[in-house]
Amino acid sequence: MPNLKEVRNRIESVKSTQQITSAMKLVAASKLRKAQNAIMSLRPYSKKMSEILQNVSASIDSDGNSVYGQQRPEEKILIVALASNRGLCGAFNSNVIKLTRRLIFNTFAPQHAKGNVHLICAGKHLSDYFVRQNFGLHGRFDAIFDKPEYQAVADIATGIMKAFESKKYDAVYLVYNQFKNAATQTLITEQFLPIAPSKEKTATHSADYIFQPDKNEILDDLVPRSLKIQLYKAVLDSFASEQGARMTAMHQATDNAKEILRQLKLAYNKARQNAITSEILEIVGGANALKSS
Repeated sequence: MPNLKEVRNRIESVKSTQQITSAMKLVAASKLRKAQNAIMSLRPYSKKMSEILQNVSASIDSDGNSVYGQQRPEEKILIVALASNRGLCGAFNSNVIKLTRRLIFNTFAPQHAKGNVHLICAGKHLSDYFVRQNFGLHGRFDAIFDKPEYQAVADIATGIMKAFESKKYDAVYLVYNQFKNAATQTLITEQFLPIAPSKEKTATHSADYIFQPDKNEILDDLVPRSLKIQLYKAVLDSFASEQGARMTAMHQATDNAKEILRQLKLAYNKARQNAITSEILEIVGGANALKSS
């Protein structure tokens, strides 16, 4: 049975930890509200842009003029993985690492064996992990999660598009957590390039658009804009998911601290009762000894 001082010290330590986790939960909740508003505002625009892009690109693909819609044998692969710069968010970072490793060593194992799988990371935990594994990164953009801004993400997207256009890569995939709500984040793999063809029949949509001045000119402006928005949406999704995961993790940590405190207080009361009982027994024993003498 631990002595009273040890139990008191543990209680104070757990109380301090509980205050920290509770404060971190509130901070994450505040950040989550802002991040959630940002991603929810962007999603309708991103969805409509993707629909228009797929339909217009499909109509031009028939003429063979769409650079970013060219389907090539997937010999050279680029994976863009998004995680976070900070920990204390449960399995958020480790899940991204596991899925990225599965893509590299399972899905694209033949390409990896030839050295044709390249990786771009955003998020310090993710980047540091692959650096420690001696997996040469072809880019790390950890700073974008300090304050997600469109222009910084657009610059990254531009570099990726130029690499695809020059045939440095045949396909580009995104790995990130898609935000559902504070308690749910879905880890997904999404094709970034080439542009996925529309699942609907092209003929159904081709008559819906009047092109002015020219289809190719419109596509030259629309494709880069849409791809930048798509990557920006993935960053905002990941950032909101991070805050949701951290808020949930800190909520669970606070509840765990509360349960530990309950057990420690029970142990403290038992130890205190044992100490009092021992003192009473010593006093009674001493009194009996005096009487007998």
